Amino acid sequence: MEESSNKDHRALLNQGEENELELFGYHTQNLRRVLCLVTSVLTGGVLQLVLYWKPEWRVWANCTPCPLQEADTILLRTTDEFQRYMRKKVLCLPLSTLKFPISKNPEEPLVADSHSVINQAVTKPELKLRCIQVQKIRYVWDYLEKRFRKVGLLEDSNSCYDIHHTFGLGLSSEEQEIRRLVCGPNAIEVEIQPIWKLLVKQVLNPFYVFQAFTLTLWLSQGYVEYSVAIIILTFISIVLSVYDLQQQSVKLHNLVEDHNKVQVTIMVKDKGLQELESRLLVPGDTLILPGKISLPCDAVLINGSCVVNEGMLTGESIPVTKTPLPQMESTMPWKSHSLEDYRKHVLFCGTEVIQVKPSGQGPVRAVVLQTGYNTAKGDLVRSILYPRPLNFKLYSDAFKFMVFLACLGVVGFFYALGVYMYHEVPPRDTATMALILLTVTVPPVLPAALTIGIVYAQKRLKKKKIFCISPQRINMCGQINLVCFDKTGTLTEDGLDLWGTVPTADNCFQEVHSFVLDKALPWGPLCAAMASCHSLILLDGTIQGDPLDLKMFEGTAWKMEDCNIDSYKFGMSDSNTIIKPGPKASQSPVEAITILRQFPFSSSLQRMSVVVQLAGEGHFHVYMKGAPEMVVRFCKSETVPENFPQELRSYTVQGFRVLALAHRPLKVGKLSEVEQLARETVESELTFLGLLIMENRLKKETKPVLKELSEACIRTVMVTGDNLQTAITVAKNSEMIPPGSQIIIVEANEPEELIPASVTWQLVQSQEMGPRKNETYINTGNSSIPDGDRGSRYHFAMSGKTYQVIFQHFYSLLPKILVNGTIFARMSPAQKSSLIEEFQKLNYYVGMCGDGANDCGALKMAHAGISLSEQEASVASPFTSKTANIECVPHLIREGRAALVSSFGIFKYLTMYGIIQFVGTLLLYWQLQLFGNYQYLMQDVAITLMVCLTMSSTHAYPKLAPYRPAGQLLSPPLLLSVFLNSCFTCIVQVCAFLYVKQQPWYCEVYRDSECFLANQSNFSTNMSLERNWTGNATLIPGSVLSFETTTLWPIVTINCITVAFIFSKGKPFRKPIYTNYVFSFLLTSALGITIFILFSDFQDIYLKMEFIPTITSWRVSILVTSFLQFCVAFFVEDAVLQNRELWLLIKREFGFHSKSQYRNWQKKLAEDSTWPPIDKTDYSGNGKNGFYINRGYESPEQVPKEKLKLGGQTTEQHFWTRL
Repeated sequence: MEESSNKDHRALLNQGEENELELFGYHTQNLRRVLCLVTSVLTGGVLQLVLYWKPEWRVWANCTPCPLQEADTILLRTTDEFQRYMRKKVLCLPLSTLKFPISKNPEEPLVADSHSVINQAVTKPELKLRCIQVQKIRYVWDYLEKRFRKVGLLEDSNSCYDIHHTFGLGLSSEEQEIRRLVCGPNAIEVEIQPIWKLLVKQVLNPFYVFQAFTLTLWLSQGYVEYSVAIIILTFISIVLSVYDLQQQSVKLHNLVEDHNKVQVTIMVKDKGLQELESRLLVPGDTLILPGKISLPCDAVLINGSCVVNEGMLTGESIPVTKTPLPQMESTMPWKSHSLEDYRKHVLFCGTEVIQVKPSGQGPVRAVVLQTGYNTAKGDLVRSILYPRPLNFKLYSDAFKFMVFLACLGVVGFFYALGVYMYHEVPPRDTATMALILLTVTVPPVLPAALTIGIVYAQKRLKKKKIFCISPQRINMCGQINLVCFDKTGTLTEDGLDLWGTVPTADNCFQEVHSFVLDKALPWGPLCAAMASCHSLILLDGTIQGDPLDLKMFEGTAWKMEDCNIDSYKFGMSDSNTIIKPGPKASQSPVEAITILRQFPFSSSLQRMSVVVQLAGEGHFHVYMKGAPEMVVRFCKSETVPENFPQELRSYTVQGFRVLALAHRPLKVGKLSEVEQLARETVESELTFLGLLIMENRLKKETKPVLKELSEACIRTVMVTGDNLQTAITVAKNSEMIPPGSQIIIVEANEPEELIPASVTWQLVQSQEMGPRKNETYINTGNSSIPDGDRGSRYHFAMSGKTYQVIFQHFYSLLPKILVNGTIFARMSPAQKSSLIEEFQKLNYYVGMCGDGANDCGALKMAHAGISLSEQEASVASPFTSKTANIECVPHLIREGRAALVSSFGIFKYLTMYGIIQFVGTLLLYWQLQLFGNYQYLMQDVAITLMVCLTMSSTHAYPKLAPYRPAGQLLSPPLLLSVFLNSCFTCIVQVCAFLYVKQQPWYCEVYRDSECFLANQSNFSTNMSLERNWTGNATLIPGSVLSFETTTLWPIVTINCITVAFIFSKGKPFRKPIYTNYVFSFLLTSALGITIFILFSDFQDIYLKMEFIPTITSWRVSILVTSFLQFCVAFFVEDAVLQNRELWLLIKREFGFHSKSQYRNWQKKLAEDSTWPPIDKTDYSGNGKNGFYINRGYESPEQVPKEKLKLGGQTTEQHFWTRL
């Protein structure tokens, strides 16, 4: 149905965001509803079921399009590739229910905040408000802007001034009530779905509905045994799924339950302080932070400072200091004022306040920014409740395959109708037989079989301590060809260890002091710098803070305590930190060091500094620590040793983390002057003190795992929050970047007033220096990759800042960088997610392995996210490994590949099983016959059911192959496999059906029973069997007994057994079939029983199976024919269709190319002599889009399309991409 072109009928919700939706307005028509109801009754509920599956059809059937402003029903459609629909009713909230009078004057605002959507959403004088609830978020209709807008948050357009002056003293109680009604409760509520509701949702799946119809039909025809077996299997499958969903629901409910029960204190305008339950908080409330508290909302700090544990967000329990939002007169939005650092003022929901530091202006206060599901924690929970749908070709191809099989069944249905009507069979029998043929092609055991395969894989993963909350993703793991790794705690050990210090004296480096020998660090300026230049805090007698700071401080053997500054007569009442020598510290002339002021570390500044006072001294000192290259810029050149670059390189190339320390006396007389000093003034004219050497060891499993992935042609990428140089060193030491590879550092800068955005490419050179390892430095001269090395691997390395600039200003460069990008350092959580998405747009199947919840977004975004942490936020990760190293990655890929191959094998087998039975049944229908119940039972239960239960239990092959299994069903080998096997089946069965009629002893049993009985003595070697047949002379049309049935059944049955063997692929993705003992035993047993039945002359067997004895030579010819068919099918499958070299040859000969974006880019870049750029700077174009265009390389019109349409990920569309 075409949507109305009326622009008022359609709008966008959350425009430009990840969860963008299209909205369409509809008005319900009562007449249409009545007609739908009547039709549903007349069709026995079938229409209602179809409308349940298709919510858009339900809306189109019951409603007519109208402007959104008048709509009572909203149809929502996702803007991604899936185009999923949702239906929502428009709710009307009356404000007249509030207990206090509200002005109906349109000129008077309802709330004091002029930016609030509430003033524009409530109609006057009706005092009503229209809203919809979408994925737990409430949206209200804005009558001025004519669109739905989110509520439950303060608008970003508020300035610092607005937040301080509009909300600083709290909201009035009337405004609180209005906001509570409009925004809803501040609660993250996860309903535990009742089991009956989950069961109904599962059972109403279209396939299960078709399965119920099939089994009902079979039961009515007396085919009880197999039907009951399928019902039991399906029941178990559904119960397992429901149990999984229920457990996830309970786990999530328990995770967020305590969030809604926090008691808080708020400030109410003109009424003072008030205590209430956190669920009653609204955006704009002023929250009082008395001390330790678990934050029930997102809030911005406006007075005082506090220390927060953001482990819920970052996965690292490192205290973070939050500072108040500055009071400024500017009208600029408050987030713009601080740019990316706005987070330093924000307290996020779910994080723990562990210490508060009031200012002189009263208690620590924060203004509530967002409530409920709008908060950081709410967003995390929503991402779990509404995960991104899986875009995997297997599932969409499976559906297409099922439709094809169903169409085949429909052809059979009309064939049966024609044959039976031609023979004038009663209509009831005709309809029954036609419906039976309709159900033969679609195997009812299929969903259960695929589920069992996943269960086996899940069980094997569990043994390796890998737990899965999204089992459907296991198959997807089989397609992974790129894995992103976090660094700290994933590739390397969690913390840093002190290795030594290299002090300086007289402009020269001195002897290294090694911490390995456990000797105390001698007193001196370097020791004082290490003891005081940090951001550690003392909490309940325990020192907490950044692990690097902690290790550095522990190395001095000094101790920390809180002390009131008054006792030192510094004229301040604030609590400051005092550092004193510990019992194991070296002798020091200084009794204590007081930290008076901190200039905190920033990743963009790459340094931190402190102002301290040594006990007994009247003046102050400045100490700085940071990245060596940065620190020396602030030092007097005469204090920096001449061999500084060489000394620094000697440690960085060995993988050490190196920090530099510096010092200067501060010529300031009073402490009040210290408070007024600018950072630029303090950080100048410093004396270089020396280097601090720390080592971040690789985990012992890292190198072998990365090597294994590399040998399997799986790309590995490092995505870390650590600095770039350390990341490069770790990548080289772990051989993520192989020896001899070129590393190009990409650095981009934001545009300034007159200078456009720029991107610089610097080649990192390696040189041999004596017996040392390769030493690394950034080349600043004009060099390039030699022509002979141009074809060799090169790797791009960049920081998160550079990634952001390239994403915004050089988007056309991004794919070129990503196909060879290996190191991404200083990446924020949002940038990690964005990077994963960009890799997916290049058609990579991406795995992500991280240990912290700062990787949470990336773990969810990836096709397979593996968390090595059990932190709260990691519940969003599809996979969690209890073993905290990356060995889980190849395990998961191996099991994914085995599960994927098993799924394909089962799918091919069940397809062929349906077609084999379909062909046999078609032939028998020609003479109004069919296979008997026990004949079907042998094929369905003894073979097919057992095959489906055991085929997937074959274990994964221990070595990863250097290529992936096919990832889509609609690929040439698979389609050819099914087509050729179907042809072999048709040829053999049709020939057998026709050839048996040519035999001299053949007769049409049900038409000529006397001839049949007269000739029985020729057929059997068993005289008792011959005598038994003399009593059976009343044969009717539609019966089972015939020479055709007796001939076709063993052919069909052996064919089912042989295709199960042929499709059970072993190497290179699974262990050989004989290692699956149960499966091998069952196949052998089934074959043995079939041959036994074929050659036996036992009366009871022939009576039960409804066979006619035939001469032995005929039975031998049946067996030989089946064997020949197996040989031909096995040769074609193994030597031709599964021959990878043959397909690669065909691909080359016919010029087929991969449709994967990354393959195309690799090919183009290999042919581009100007790529990669070395030691040059490029600037963004002057066009309005402002992105880079290399006109000698690509056509300009390609770029805007990529830039403007950043749609959902595309998928690999062609089989050749698998080769």
